[in-house]
Amino acid sequence: MSLIPSPLFRDPVHDGAADPVLVYHRGERAWWMVYTNRRANVPGLPHFSWVHGTDLGVASSTDGGTTWLYRGVLTGLDTEWGRHTYWAPEIIDDGETYHMYVSVVRGVPERWPGHERHIRHYTSTDLLRWTFRSTLELSSAFVIDACVLARPGGGWRMWYKDEADDCHTWAADSDDLFDWRVHGPAVTGRPHEGPNVFALGGTYWMIVDEWRGQRVLRSDDLECWEPRGLLLDGAPAGQHADVVVRGDDALIFYFTHPGGHAGMAGESYDARRSSIDVARLTVAGGTLRCDRGEPLHGPLLAG
Repeated sequence: MSLIPSPLFRDPVHDGAADPVLVYHRGERAWWMVYTNRRANVPGLPHFSWVHGTDLGVASSTDGGTTWLYRGVLTGLDTEWGRHTYWAPEIIDDGETYHMYVSVVRGVPERWPGHERHIRHYTSTDLLRWTFRSTLELSSAFVIDACVLARPGGGWRMWYKDEADDCHTWAADSDDLFDWRVHGPAVTGRPHEGPNVFALGGTYWMIVDEWRGQRVLRSDDLECWEPRGLLLDGAPAGQHADVVVRGDDALIFYFTHPGGHAGMAGESYDARRSSIDVARLTVAGGTLRCDRGEPLHGPLLAG
């Protein structure tokens, strides 16, 4: 078995891979990693321009996630002329159709505040040709970072960041992955982003990015969430993550700024660059545990 490298993946074009989601491509019989392709190495971009104007990058693995090949960027997502911003994809496979929920900002803003963010729904049968379905009507016009999970009683629940509500996590429900109704706030308290929800060890877990590591929350019913400490809180902190459950354990795919990132604007390429890493999650004593220093060997993921 091959030792998994660290970092697991770097984008060879802009060196700004972030916000990964993992999905199995049924046609290729390969795992795909789709991610926010930040333009970390493009000189002369003022202020926050380097985290706007981003495409969704794609890397694939045919050896169970041991090695990753950069494939390009997703195209055909624009609903109007111009260069726009695509962040933090979530992709759900219902067995016949892939559903993508992606955060979209119009244009390439230089500043962070004052620009609406929306979550759009697209569908595809091959992960390449995407059909726009709708812009979701959620709790505000400043929403990003969708995560979707099937509910045990049927239907689906989405969690997302609402920047208009102090960067808290809200939830919405759907019976068919197309029409969504707002359920309400799910996690408040300290500002955060990038919720990810999964079932492991007989219970539900949520992780959210507090920009100092991943806050862990536990729930028995997807309604009430109890804080259970931090993961990936060493330097550099693990940010916006996706989790793939493997049975009795899981893998967390996350990004870091290995150059010592301290903010977003007016920094060097070394501080802006980001890469994807992976660690194993387990449940012991009712606690979600992660040792990012644990050596991992491939293959990580079943085909």
